Amino acid sequence: MPIPTEPIGSIPRPADLIWAMGERQAGRMPEAEFTRIAAGALADTIHRFEDTGSPVITDGEQTKSSFATYPLDGATGVAPDGLVVPFEDGHTRQLPRLLAGPFRYATHAATFLAVARGLTARPIKQAVISASALSLLYPESGIDGYPRETFIANLVDEAAGDIRRCLDAGADSVQIDFTEGRLSLKLDPSGALLESFVALNNQVLDRFTADERRRIGVHTCPGGDRDATHSASVDYADLLPTLFRLRAGRFYLQLASEQDPRHVLDLVRAHRGDRRVFVGVIDPIDPRIETPEEVCDRLRVAADYIPASALGSTDDCGFSPFADDASTSRDIAFAKIRARVEGTAMAARQLGV
Repeated sequence: MPIPTEPIGSIPRPADLIWAMGERQAGRMPEAEFTRIAAGALADTIHRFEDTGSPVITDGEQTKSSFATYPLDGATGVAPDGLVVPFEDGHTRQLPRLLAGPFRYATHAATFLAVARGLTARPIKQAVISASALSLLYPESGIDGYPRETFIANLVDEAAGDIRRCLDAGADSVQIDFTEGRLSLKLDPSGALLESFVALNNQVLDRFTADERRRIGVHTCPGGDRDATHSASVDYADLLPTLFRLRAGRFYLQLASEQDPRHVLDLVRAHRGDRRVFVGVIDPIDPRIETPEEVCDRLRVAADYIPASALGSTDDCGFSPFADDASTSRDIAFAKIRARVEGTAMAARQLGV
């Protein structure tokens, strides 16, 4: 069986879609016009994904506001002044703040999946945001009449329902984005926050059977936005032993941009159990396009630590997790994906799988 290769999710949006999303948010664009522009961007994304030869594709998250906040698209009862996430180049992103309960998703990931499935016969992977990331919406001061315990119960229901809808709609796999895992150790080096995140996400994963969890994966990275990260300084040694306690069947690990990949792979070997690990072989932040030979070499190194039967390849992160991020071009993103696909096939031949 060949080494599987999958994208993480987002592809840079074309300029007209970025403009249209801003106009729509400001109330200056009719919905029909936005739908027309978005449909063109999605069709082009799917077509270009197919052209790379990728055996599994995504919709590029073209119409998500961001990988983290899509459940709130169209929601009421939130304010814009939530937790601020600082990136290492000085720019920030800010989460919304929940004002009232009960917490409900206004938009589900299966909505994006359904549209994409009408445009391709290729297997489609669907990314969803973790319950732990959305738990950060609840203010530290609390909400009158809506205790945190009730919020968490609602959140687990909603997050599990989001995954369930995707599986029922025919997603080839569902990827839980857990970029806040590494960030949590920057916010709380004691590891207590990370422990609480893992426990919360396991409440969601426990809603699924063992067979279903084999189709559910967890993605971790140090963040990637406007060519900057938020937690690359955090050592994987502090993250991976706890991360692998998540009861998911597969893991997607940023690795191409790590300074010492063998250090990370040694940790993976010690803690992964029987789960498949997709290692990052493409750095979306680096504008240089990797060669297939480089991808092959990175996978051959990984195969020293992970059996080829449990190994996969991926990109370190999505190319544009936030809708307004235009730091990487679409041409570069798809060229990198093609290199990943070709390099993974090369590695499979050389490893005899």
